[in-house]
Amino acid sequence: MLDDKDTLILDFLQKDGRMTAKNLAEKVSLSIPATAERIKKLVEGYYIKGFHATVHPKKLGFDVTSFILVVMASSDHYEDFVYKAEESKEVLECHSVTGEGSHLLKIRTQNTSSLESLLEDIQSWSGVIRTHTMVVMTTFKEGNQLDLRADD
Repeated sequence: MLDDKDTLILDFLQKDGRMTAKNLAEKVSLSIPATAERIKKLVEGYYIKGFHATVHPKKLGFDVTSFILVVMASSDHYEDFVYKAEESKEVLECHSVTGEGSHLLKIRTQNTSSLESLLEDIQSWSGVIRTHTMVVMTTFKEGNQLDLRADD
C-alpha cells in the first residue's frame, strides 16, 4: 500500500523525473536516504515503470499522429498481433478494446507516405481483416501524468 509520502513522491516525479533525491526529500519532508529508499521500493514494486525524456515529435520530424482501429478475424491471432505491435517502432501504444474493433494503435510517422506504408504492413499482419485510421489534425492535450491526489 502507498502512503501519503509515496503518493507525493510519485506526484513530483511524474512532473519532473530528473528531480534529485535531495530536492525531492525537501519537498516531501524526508531525509535523502529515506527518499532514495522509497524511490527504490516504488521502482521495485512497479509503481514506477521507468524514467524517460519526453521529446517533441514534430521537432524530430514525426509530423503525423494517428489512431488505427484494427478488426481481427479471431482471437487466434491475438499473440501474433501483439508481438507485431510491440516490435513496430511506429506503434507507440497498443490497446485491446471493446466495440467495433479489437485493438487500437497510437502511431507516429514522419509523413502520410510513411503512414500509408505502415498501414499496408499492419493490414498484412496475420488475422487483420481491416483497419480504420483517424489522422490527428491538432493535439491540444497529451500527457501521461495521473492525478494521484484527486481527493485533495
